[in-house]
Amino acid sequence: MVFKRRDRRPVWKIVTEALWPRGGWGRAFEYVKHRVRRLPDTPEKIARGVWAGVFTTFTPFYGLHFIIAAIIARVMRGNILAALLGTFFGNPLTYVPIGIVSLQTGHFLLGSRPNRGFETSLGRKFEGAARDLWHNFSAIFSDEVANWHRLGVFYDEVFFPYLVGGILPGIVAATVCYYLTLPLIGAYQNRRRKALRAKLDLLRNRPAPHADDKAPPR
Repeated sequence: MVFKRRDRRPVWKIVTEALWPRGGWGRAFEYVKHRVRRLPDTPEKIARGVWAGVFTTFTPFYGLHFIIAAIIARVMRGNILAALLGTFFGNPLTYVPIGIVSLQTGHFLLGSRPNRGFETSLGRKFEGAARDLWHNFSAIFSDEVANWHRLGVFYDEVFFPYLVGGILPGIVAATVCYYLTLPLIGAYQNRRRKALRAKLDLLRNRPAPHADDKAPPR
C-alpha cells in the first residue's frame, strides 16, 4: 500500500500515544485551535459547531461522537468540521471527570443513589455489559440462551444516569466554549482580512517599472 507505515508501532506505543500524544496535549490543543480558526465560515457557524462537538462529549455514546456531533451541528446550522474538532474536548484527560460529573448529576436528578464502591465497580459494569453483548451475539449462531442481566444493570446504573446527567453540564460547558470561540474567531478573521487588504494595497501602490528599465542593452 502507498500510505502504509514502514515502521509498525507496537501495541504499547499506540496506547501510550493515545493517552499522551507526541508533543503533549498542549501541542494537540494548539493544533485543534489552529484548525478551528482557519475554517472558511462565519464565526457564528463555527462557534455553533464547537458547541455541538463539546456537548456531544458529555453523552455516553462512545464511538459515535463524530456522527452525533455532525447531526447536532447540522440541526443548529453550525459548521460540521468545527463540530468534529470540538469533540476533542473529550480526551483521555477529560473523560474521567466528565463521566464522574455526568453520573453523579444523573443519579441526583433521577433520585437514585449509586451503590457503595460505585467508582471501583464501574469498570466491572462496562466489562459485564461487553461480555453480555458478545455472549448474546454468539447465541444467535449457537444453542446458548441470551442473557441480558449485566446489560440491564449497566443501563440502569451507568448508561441512563450518564445520559440524563450529561445534559446539564454538557450545555454549560458547550455554552462557555461557544462564547469563548465566537470573539476569538471573529478577531482572528478580522486580522486576516486586514493583513490581506494591506498586501493588496501594497501591490496596487507599487510603482510600475519604466520602459527604459525593460529595454535590453545594446
